[in-house]
Order: sequence, then structure tokens, then C-alpha cells
Amino acid sequence: MRIAYLGPPGTFSEEAVARCELARGDEPVPCATFADAYEALRRGQVEGAILPIENSIEGSVGATLDLLVHAPGPLIRREVLVPVRQHLLARPGTRLEDVRRVVSHPQPIGQCSRFLRERLAGVPLEPAHSTADAAQRAAAAEPGTAAIASRAAAERYGLAVIAESIQDVEENVTRFVLLAHADEAPTGRDRTSIAFTLDRDRPGGLYDVLGEFARWGINLSKVESRPMKEALGHYVFFIDFERHRADAEAAAALAGVRARVDRLHVLGSYPQAQPA
Repeated sequence: MRIAYLGPPGTFSEEAVARCELARGDEPVPCATFADAYEALRRGQVEGAILPIENSIEGSVGATLDLLVHAPGPLIRREVLVPVRQHLLARPGTRLEDVRRVVSHPQPIGQCSRFLRERLAGVPLEPAHSTADAAQRAAAAEPGTAAIASRAAAERYGLAVIAESIQDVEENVTRFVLLAHADEAPTGRDRTSIAFTLDRDRPGGLYDVLGEFARWGINLSKVESRPMKEALGHYVFFIDFERHRADAEAAAALAGVRARVDRLHVLGSYPQAQPA
């Protein structure tokens, strides 16, 4: 199975591919952006794409949620939890006080905001396509350029770790989802993700939807909203619930939800990941 991910090699996304445990011989296919990985799957160039969907520090990854709703088709087949340790990397011999520029993906920059504010105040921060891209750039740049990335990226690109585990919270975990053309069959311990919009802004609209799950005794593990990108005040709601969509109670709840919303996207049912 060819699985697209945010490259180049050395990213946490590549580690997530290795943790999917689908079959021996899966082929990771690096892509420049999340959207490129997603579109490679939609176009049939790969059989799967793995994208981050939620981080324990920074919350949901909006770029992934937007792709699932605004370019529908792929379904979530698996979720993978990856412990994340962010390190500050630079060319060997660089000291922390020598750092004049820090590059990384915006998500890790946000995860390490306290360290950057307290230890590297005033140092310019520059976005990169991925943590591995940042490590490549630091390896090729002039002295004083540092990257926030993984230890694996340091080893791959010949960099030294000049500050370890600089994320704001010790327990830093990113939830990735493997997207494919079909989701998984029921396992008995499953999760389903959906997204929906309401036909109009009205009192009790969201309450009515949530009530369908309460009616059938289904636990919700996540509820959130994002702008629809159409007009101010228009939102899409995302829900994760702890059943497979093929279960009788889940199917009944989804039928009730469908009757109460404008658009419903069933994003997939998949085995619940165990803590990493």
C-alpha cells in the first residue's frame, strides 16, 4: 500500500505511517503539503494518505478538517497516536545563544511557544512546509539557523540537538488519521467521525443533533466547530462518537441527525487507537 504523507523523510508524519501496522512493505510517499498528500489519494496515485488531525497542545489541525469537508471523498480508515518530542536542532557547534533564526512548521512553533518566548525572545520565526523541511534548511543555511524538529530529523540531516524536549507540555501527542477509499469493518471498539452544517442559525439546532446521540446512549468523544469559509457566522460542526456507523444504534442516531441538518458528511469508522 502506498501511503502519502507530509515529507520529506524525517517528519512525525512518516513515523505515523510506520505505526499504521497495515501490512509489511507499505511504501511511504513524501509530499510537499497536507493538501498534496490528500489530492494524491483522491487522484488514485496512492492508496492511502496520513494526516495529523489533532494535537494535545494546539488542538485540531484545521487544514485537515477543511480538506475532509471541502474536498470530500476519502474516509478515515485508522487513527494513530504519535508521542511528539520537539527538539531545537542546528549545525554542530552551534550554541543556544548563537541562534539568530528558527524555522519549523507552524504547528511545532505553536507547541513550543513558551520556550521560544523565554529562551529565544526576539529571534525571528520562519514557517517551513514540515519539520523535516526545516531541518534540511537548517543544515544548508548559514550558522545561527535552528530548526524545531525530531531527533530522527537531526540524525538524518547531520544536525546537533542544542535543546531537548522544548514543547510547552511534556505530554505532547498528535493524533493522525489514515485516509483511504474505504473505512474499516466493525471491530467492537470503534470510533466514527462526522461533520455537518445546519440549515439556519436557530436556537436549539445543535442541541437537537446532540440529543440524537444521547437518545441512543452513544458517547461523544469530541464536538467542535469551524467556519464554513462562506460567510461570517456560518459553521461546520465536527463530532467523533464511540461506535461504528454500521452498529444499529449508531445507524439510528445518524438517521435522526440526517433529518435535522442541512448537509451531513460521514468521515469514516475506524478502530480506536490505544494510548501511545
